[in-house]
Amino acid sequence: PNVDYTTWKYEYPARLDNPPDMMAETGEYPPLEPLGTILKRWPQDELDNPPSVIVEKLQHFDYNDAHDMEMALAYREAELPFKVTNVPEIIAAGRKWTDEYLTLNFDGRHGKKLRGGGGIPKSTGQAQEGVDNFFSFFHPSDWDVSIMGPPPTLDVDFSFAKWARHARYADAVGLEPDKKHYYWQSGVPKTERLSDKNTWTFVSRDLPGFSDPEPTFFGFVPPKQKGIQCRFGERGVTAATHYDSGRNMIAMITGAKRYILSPPNACPKLGIVTSGKHPAYRHSLLNFGHISLLESGSQDEMDMPSAEREWLEIAKEALTIDTVLKAGEVLYVPSHWFHYITSLQKSSQCNTRSGQEALGTKHWGGIRDVKECIGD
Repeated sequence: PNVDYTTWKYEYPARLDNPPDMMAETGEYPPLEPLGTILKRWPQDELDNPPSVIVEKLQHFDYNDAHDMEMALAYREAELPFKVTNVPEIIAAGRKWTDEYLTLNFDGRHGKKLRGGGGIPKSTGQAQEGVDNFFSFFHPSDWDVSIMGPPPTLDVDFSFAKWARHARYADAVGLEPDKKHYYWQSGVPKTERLSDKNTWTFVSRDLPGFSDPEPTFFGFVPPKQKGIQCRFGERGVTAATHYDSGRNMIAMITGAKRYILSPPNACPKLGIVTSGKHPAYRHSLLNFGHISLLESGSQDEMDMPSAEREWLEIAKEALTIDTVLKAGEVLYVPSHWFHYITSLQKSSQCNTRSGQEALGTKHWGGIRDVKECIGD
């Protein structure tokens, strides 16, 4: 890539002294600021021109330091976002997950469909195509093309090898935001962790902290785990803001992604679709990258639909925090926190969830705020 975010210069925050449960009540942490401010400082699509030093504001804890992990546990229990660095199994997976290794496990050897590399059961995945770099979740069966126009993305018949070639191309040429982009996703079913380990696919084998039937720091309520989801992004692919009810541990295996997080009580400002009949119900269709067009006087601004303009004016005031999650790190996203994600370069990321936490925090809200927002 033109910029390798795994080796870029970062500035990390000082360790906070106050107990995280206290900060969750007062709002002292995390330090949020308006979305418009964050995107003015570093516009979404400026992937080749990041800040000379990326200033991190989330607390970071070293997996290999016992005291750090005690603090990380306290932050997790307080339902506050943080990152864990230097995670050995994630680093090891990053070295292992070459395109050749992944192609063998997803595509099989010599066209064989039953087994991946080394006798490991073959994994499955699906590529998606976007008309540009903005990808939004929706239920395809509910999308009426005659009314709503083309859907945000389409499933395409790519092998992993074909997707990887395009992702390398996107890095090499600095693929522009308005060009077609591609995404590869794969999932491990929740039942796999309970089966004979000889039947496990490579993701479960390579990420034991995510697949172990017994509690780990990352998969801490195994009965509530709904499997492992893996996402392979190419440069620029941006996932619209959304929330997960489950407490979410997100591991960056290779590459880097930028996450913009918003608390549950920011929901009314994020353009979340509240109609239960809409195919994107409980998700947003707003491309926050368009905030930079407001007051630009450009033709793109003049062509912007009035409804989009109105929502972007609201969204730019939503309280947020951003972080770059890079290879070897794990990000904790608490229940019902919104996240908006841009793949900064070719990347692979997997996540697992450990059931929902209903109460949230006094200052940042929780499930009640989200339900009120979406009218559930």
